[in-house]
Amino acid sequence: MNDFIEKILLTGAGTLALTQKKSEELLNELKERLNLTEDEGKAFLNKLQHSAQENQQKLEDLARTEILKAADRLGFVTKAEFDELNQRLTKLEQQSAAKS
Repeated sequence: MNDFIEKILLTGAGTLALTQKKSEELLNELKERLNLTEDEGKAFLNKLQHSAQENQQKLEDLARTEILKAADRLGFVTKAEFDELNQRLTKLEQQSAAKS
């Protein structure tokens, strides 16, 4: 399950890197065709990068939500639930050892 999550996050990061490269290429083309100034071009590129980062965050949030739903449907326990059960087991083991 962790590998799946990692692959999704890496895909998002790769998409962001690709988007940034494509944004720079688009910026150069627009600067040539529309005679944009350096400042206008940078502002446009910043806007594109900000949009790409927002989309990546939305994708990560959606993936996280869907993974949690799938894990719940499959009956997987969360780390918090596992830790709680582990603590209860340790406590019971200690109580059992004290009675012996």
